[in-house]
Amino acid sequence: MTAIVAARYALSSGVFAFVTRRIHPGLYAGLDPQIRREIVWSLASAAIYGVPAGIVAWGWQNRGWTQIYTGLADYPLWYLPVSLFAYLLLHDTWFYWTHRLFHRPRWFRAAHAVHHASRPPTAWAAMSFHPIEALSGAVVIPLLVFVVPIHVAMLGLVLAIMTLMGVTNHMGWEMFPRALVHSRLGGWLITASHHQRHHDAYRCNYGLYFRFWDRLCGTDRGLAIPDPA
Repeated sequence: MTAIVAARYALSSGVFAFVTRRIHPGLYAGLDPQIRREIVWSLASAAIYGVPAGIVAWGWQNRGWTQIYTGLADYPLWYLPVSLFAYLLLHDTWFYWTHRLFHRPRWFRAAHAVHHASRPPTAWAAMSFHPIEALSGAVVIPLLVFVVPIHVAMLGLVLAIMTLMGVTNHMGWEMFPRALVHSRLGGWLITASHHQRHHDAYRCNYGLYFRFWDRLCGTDRGLAIPDPA
């Protein structure tokens, strides 16, 4: 599982780093030493993420311990999108509050400073975490599959969205069109424009997928990246 997580990171970050260099050729200029550090930390994080993922895979295939199901008739079809949104919302809630915790001075110095050493962040920074922070992020989805039923395809979609958002939120430019970013729907979603503000100002914009908790708690400071084309 560690190899799978590492390969997923290398492929997703590598693709978007390549696209970035093609579309914005000077954006990562002079950042090669930083990118090497991001890759080393990210591969270490992959080893940590792989452990609970492996336990889940083993528990599902050999013991039937999890709530992962494969039959479309096991639950009503309307439950498919409901479970997807539930996982994203619960993951976002966990991320928001643990992220705020990691910005407390003691936790920041001990762990989260590793992630914020990426200035500016690049597509390779998605998993660039201290092991303590990596562990906090690695357990949430594995814990949910023991509690909240989800179809295996929806679980795969959750992991795909998690990977996509993690990479694109850090790559330093906005890939989504202005029509989405500035729409009513876009006002509740987190993209690179929103997360870049967090890396610029630190004490704001803590969410992962949605701006719900930031708005509710008064930590939403809007967008940082200039409007996309």
